[in-house]
Amino acid sequence: MTTTPDDTAVLSGVLDQWKAAVDAHQPERVASLFTEDAIFQGLHPYGVGRQKIAEYYDSQPLGMKAACRVLQTRRPAAGVVLGYLHVEFSFTDRPPLEVKLSVLVTRAAEGWSISHYQVSRL
Repeated sequence: MTTTPDDTAVLSGVLDQWKAAVDAHQPERVASLFTEDAIFQGLHPYGVGRQKIAEYYDSQPLGMKAACRVLQTRRPAAGVVLGYLHVEFSFTDRPPLEVKLSVLVTRAAEGWSISHYQVSRL
């Protein structure tokens, strides 16, 4: 399995929306990009579901921006794309934070959504 343009396009479609909502500090909009039962591990204790995701992003500082680059993708099953990304979060009052992000996006009738999100500081 390797990274393909189609898989990268799927991830970019979802993560471009995620970035726009993060950059605009719109926690409910960010959460709407996840499945109802999404597993979410940011840099704080993990949570499950859109409410926990919205709470996490609501706690992020105003002015935080995200920039991401897809490093690898895999398609473990039909309607599922696994992505490994480099993400840089920038802030207005401190140096940027670079992390690695693994996401699993799944396709449903309404489109692609994030069902698993895990950040790692390396």
